[in-house]
Amino acid sequence: MFGIGMPELIIILVIILIIFGAGKLPEIGAGMGKAIRNFRGATSESENKEPDKIEESKDS
Repeated sequence: MFGIGMPELIIILVIILIIFGAGKLPEIGAGMGKAIRNFRGATSESENKEPDKIEESKDS
């Protein structure tokens, strides 16, 4: 996973815990989860959407 091993992940998590505190972590996690969900929804929406077709009018 991006060349990051278990010791590096533990150090990063400890630093985040020190900076934000234990009380803020659930809020941060929930916010990140919502952001990821919204991003996935937007990307799947754009993949399912057909490109707009331009109809040429025939003038006779």
